[in-house]
Amino acid sequence: MATSEFWQRVSSTPPSPTQEWSESGIASHQRTARGSAAMWMVLDALTVFGAALVAATIELETNPVAGLLSFWHGTLFQGQSTGILTALLIGFTATLIAVSRGLHLYTPVRLTNHLHEQRLSVQACLVSGLILTGTLYLIKAEQIPRSVVLLTVVLITVSLSLRRLVFRAMMYRRFERGLNTRNVIIVGTGAEAHALRHHLQSIRQLGYIFKGFVHVPGVDTQLAGTTGDVLGPLDSLFDHARKHFVDEIFFTSACERGVIKSVLDQARANGIDLRVVPDMYDGLAWNSTIEYIGQFPTIPLHRGHVPEVGLVLKRLLDLTLATFALLIFSPLLLIIAIAVKLDSRGPIFYASERIGKKASVFKCIKFRTMVRDADRRRAEIMHMNEREGILFKMSNDPRITRVGRVLRKYSLDELPQFFNVLFGDMSVVGPRPPIASEVRQYNLAHLRRLDVTPGITGLWQVQARQDPSFDSYISLDVAYIENWTVWLDIKIILRTIGVVFAGTGS
Repeated sequence: MATSEFWQRVSSTPPSPTQEWSESGIASHQRTARGSAAMWMVLDALTVFGAALVAATIELETNPVAGLLSFWHGTLFQGQSTGILTALLIGFTATLIAVSRGLHLYTPVRLTNHLHEQRLSVQACLVSGLILTGTLYLIKAEQIPRSVVLLTVVLITVSLSLRRLVFRAMMYRRFERGLNTRNVIIVGTGAEAHALRHHLQSIRQLGYIFKGFVHVPGVDTQLAGTTGDVLGPLDSLFDHARKHFVDEIFFTSACERGVIKSVLDQARANGIDLRVVPDMYDGLAWNSTIEYIGQFPTIPLHRGHVPEVGLVLKRLLDLTLATFALLIFSPLLLIIAIAVKLDSRGPIFYASERIGKKASVFKCIKFRTMVRDADRRRAEIMHMNEREGILFKMSNDPRITRVGRVLRKYSLDELPQFFNVLFGDMSVVGPRPPIASEVRQYNLAHLRRLDVTPGITGLWQVQARQDPSFDSYISLDVAYIENWTVWLDIKIILRTIGVVFAGTGS
């Protein structure tokens, strides 16, 4: 992982302009929460319909296709029309979602304990099942076997509990690898700030990484052992937030209302979540609910928009394309590996340290296209650089091997990076992962391109690959980040195919 020392050479830039403070911070938080909850509601609904189909198939000793046809024609249960069965199924689904929402099962997973979540999940299914059973009694639907109802509720309970357990286990595993964690700065250096820091660091499954304190002059009292963890005063908060790729800011210092409004403006402008300790800012967020971070109560004043459904689709697209590419091109991968080995001395693969999302360091895998001591000889040819600014590229690099020149022309040397995609270090589409020496020369505005997972291809590769301008390189990456959609990824992938066959690589 990159450390704070990594950014000592990064120059500062003026902070983003703020917007007029209003209730839109709370509205942004609510929109993000609704988007996440909607995704889980859809998954719950699909689970209900799937469990009902399996239960009917088992109890009625039929096959799924015949069961669906019987349901469609109203002959699945004697005397029960399709309309009544559909209404019951939709009613049960709506009840389950309503009960789950009332039990806060659609809040962010990281904020709850897994045993508590499992208990609430079972409770929601049992309550919904009892309501369904009572409804069947009131409408006198004796033709519907109670064994089907019971099996449906059991299957839903097991499926929902298992799905949440698996999702949580996958999330914790990604946290251990440093993926999807959230970087945190705590404003304040008092006892509350230290208690919150200890809480976040002791409960690792929350996925929070403490980056430092920011003190409020004239308000905070310095505690022993704090000095080395203090990043600076409050007016430098968002400079440090940019340098440390901060996702959330926790306010524990009892500042004036106007100070919090100013910070809220800047948090909204920078897309950073902002939370405060609830008893410190009476009246500032009456419309916000209290969310517990572990056992620590906080009030979310602002939450940056996170397109969770889109990101899930992007990850599914990455996994599908990477798996498909590695299977389809496996014979080609073998041929290239043999050619690289026969062409020159050295390993088949070249793994270079690259800077990924939030300045994480990972090994980027490529076929070796240069001589074995290429890195050592780079300083000798830096004066021949054909790019502007930070980037380095030259069309007739003497370090490139004969096979390497062909591989680079058609971008075949990057095929092993699909393994990086499977590991989660890269995406199929995104900004190219830079090397550490380049990132050390970035200013704060350039760090924006490290907010997302790097990719094998991207907007710059298909639109301005031969453009030597570093500014163009950065602006296209930022444009991609700010306008990202799954459809944009698909269009870039399709354009990449044409670029590869045109042989414009170097």
